[in-house]
Amino acid sequence: MDNSGKEKEAMQLMAEADKKVKASGSFLGGMFGGNHKVEDACEIYARAANMFKMAKNWSEAINCLNQAIDIYTDMGRFTIAAKHHITIAEIYESELVDIEKAIAHYEQAADYYKGEESNSSANKCLLKVGHYSAQLEQYQKAIEIYEQVSANTMDNPLLKYNAKEYFFKASLCHFIVDELNAKLAIEKYEEMFPAFSDSRELKLLKKLLDAHEEQNSEAFTEAVKDFDSVSRLDQWLTTMLLRIKKTIQGDAGDLK
Repeated sequence: MDNSGKEKEAMQLMAEADKKVKASGSFLGGMFGGNHKVEDACEIYARAANMFKMAKNWSEAINCLNQAIDIYTDMGRFTIAAKHHITIAEIYESELVDIEKAIAHYEQAADYYKGEESNSSANKCLLKVGHYSAQLEQYQKAIEIYEQVSANTMDNPLLKYNAKEYFFKASLCHFIVDELNAKLAIEKYEEMFPAFSDSRELKLLKKLLDAHEEQNSEAFTEAVKDFDSVSRLDQWLTTMLLRIKKTIQGDAGDLK
């Protein structure tokens, strides 16, 4: 089926869903299983959204998902509403590249998950918010999120290992804003989470703080290279480290 065929089918599904919603709102519908019709409508909206996605018609796909979200939240079904918010966030993230909107939908999903006590799902959404907030230089917001998620995972034996990564990310955001703040934050994190003290991440941070204090670009780069040779730095970490390095005077801002 070509794109126009997919789009046509999506339009028909959407019309069918609209009709079911209208029917459920009528007096008889309300008496005789109106709720059931509305649930059907939500499923059809989701199918229509999928067809629109296949046809690369992103705005209609988002529109259908929003229709379903409205109904699900009215019915108090927040988990499925959260899933639809994530789908919308992913479209903004990778197709429409509107990161502000992606953040908003991930935040909404996280709120719904928290309300339903689905903490690990909420954390996944929050980490996306932290990631993009830092990219957009909203460091304070990113720090709050990474600290919150660290606190959520610290006491969980299965997730404990990840807490040091989130403390590391929060520390880097602090560091970009202010070196002294970073020092104080790192001390606080070590107290909160002793396992952070022995981590390679913390050793790197301490080397970077020393290099920064001495305004020594070479020492900074050397420390980063050592770390990278054992555990590869991803794009996000590289970006943050470059932003810190740029605050060393006379630095061209690369990690060569």
